[in-house]
Parts: sequence; structure tokens; C-alpha cells
Amino acid sequence: MGHKPVGVNSSFAISSGSNARGVNKTLQQSDSLRVVAKGAGCHVAIGTFPTAAATNYYVHSGESEVIALGSVKSNRVAGITTGATTTIDFAEGTGSPFEVGDAVSLTVTGQSDYDFTHKIVLSIDTSGGSSGFFSERIIVDHDSSAGNPAALLATSQAILRGSFMVAAFGDGNGTIHYQQVQSSGGAS
Repeated sequence: MGHKPVGVNSSFAISSGSNARGVNKTLQQSDSLRVVAKGAGCHVAIGTFPTAAATNYYVHSGESEVIALGSVKSNRVAGITTGATTTIDFAEGTGSPFEVGDAVSLTVTGQSDYDFTHKIVLSIDTSGGSSGFFSERIIVDHDSSAGNPAALLATSQAILRGSFMVAAFGDGNGTIHYQQVQSSGGAS
């Protein structure tokens, strides 16, 4: 089976009997993560702020495994309201692909002051309200009260995307490498 790399390869050190978490907060761009344990096997956990333990998915030393991440979650942002928390409005009729507790990252071309990485969705407005949002508005745990432009420009493209982190519990000393991939073809 062939793999097409998506994004960058990341790695971090693992050690015997201890949990380690990579510092990278990775934008999810694929439904699969290829993981390679070098030097020692390890148990792998993937999530918002994961902690790996001996009960998590095991990757043998020198072997690669492809772990399913689930569907990619992203949506175009139509409006941003700054404050102690950040309110994100999606285009009418699209709804929110995110759930409370998901980690999200925002990228705004031309207005990078709005950008944030790996913040938690606090709530989703499911009411109709007078403005008719119907699950098109979410609140994110990101303090955007300082340093942001007054309004999202019509020329800016804003995308909110799910993000994740990787943790590993090592059998010994080594390194875990991981990268998102797209799979193609069948078994050889």
C-alpha cells in the first residue's frame, strides 16, 4: 500500500516506562497517522492533550503502523468576534463540524493577528436566535482581546481546523516519528 505524506514529519524522544508528549500541535489534514518507533517500542495516544500508558495502542520497535485519526474537521470562517474568549461564525448553512472539547487552530491569510493554535472549543450555539446561527457559531478558549484588527477583511481567508497532539509511553529509550498520510492502492 502506498502512502502520500501530508504535512511534516515530527518526532520526539521516548524513554523506558515514562510518558512523553510531543510539543507539536498538529493541524489535522488527513484521516491517518503513520507512526514509527525507532530504538524501542512504545504505546501511542493521540488527542487534545494525551497521556500515553501501557493500555494504549502499541507500536513495535522498527515497525511502522498507520493509525486512523477520524474524519478531518475544518470549516471556512465568516466572522470573528474577539474578547476574553473568541467567537467564530461559520458561513450560513454550514454548521459546526466541531464538538465541545475539540482542539482547533485558526489561520487567517492577510490577518495573522487572528491566528491561534490548539485552543479548546468551549461551546456551540445550537439555538436559532434572532440572527439565525443554528450551530454556525462556536466559542473558543482563546483570549483575543488584544492586538487584533477591528474586523475580518473580505479579502482574508479564514479557516478553522481541528488539531491534535501525540504522546508515547516507551519500552526503552528511542524516538517516535509520526506523519499524516493518505493511503492509496491495495495490499502488496
